[in-house]
Amino acid sequence: MEPIQALNQRYSTKEFDQTKNISAEEIEKIKGMLQLAPSSTNVQPWHFILATTEEGKKRVAKGAEGTFSFNEPKVLDASAVVVFATKTDITDEFLHHISEKEDQDGRFAEQKFKEMNHNVRKMFVDTHKYDMKDLYHWSEKQTYLNVGSFLLGVAELGIDAVPMEGMDMKALDEEFNLREKGFTSSVVVSLGYRTSTDFNADLPKSRLDQAEIIEEV
Repeated sequence: MEPIQALNQRYSTKEFDQTKNISAEEIEKIKGMLQLAPSSTNVQPWHFILATTEEGKKRVAKGAEGTFSFNEPKVLDASAVVVFATKTDITDEFLHHISEKEDQDGRFAEQKFKEMNHNVRKMFVDTHKYDMKDLYHWSEKQTYLNVGSFLLGVAELGIDAVPMEGMDMKALDEEFNLREKGFTSSVVVSLGYRTSTDFNADLPKSRLDQAEIIEEV
């Protein structure tokens, strides 16, 4: 499916068909999308909880209790659910870990290129940590880059999805011990296949006109 076709067909799914499951083969593709998404300086400040079992989805649904109970069916009826979490800090140790992985993957022809790459990444991280003092918000922007490419990717596979910020993120952090691991929940995306009764499926897509939002120069 062409990206523009996928964008035209995708929408925020409100009802998932409980009888339709994402295949094991496509789950592997989903994992690949999460892994391969871009991030500034390849910093990858994220962690994912992928729930494909009933038990796993019930655990994620703990974030949809009380105030956010309207989102509980979107978790429990989905075929799979992904919790996108963001690092609460980026340490020098983590930056060296990334550099070592890049080195193992053959990205550096010479040691000096590895050192240069590390120094540039550390410069960006330190700028946001010490000067702009917005390191977590910058890191979460990278997580949302992943969410954006992920929504397009699953749409190209013909899989329906809905991203949800309407969740108790603290409850999710506690359920999966995310803060102890150095992360905190940012957004949840449910995946599966729409029902024939989903009111949102047949509504016309509405976006601002190109003439209003695009300035060609």
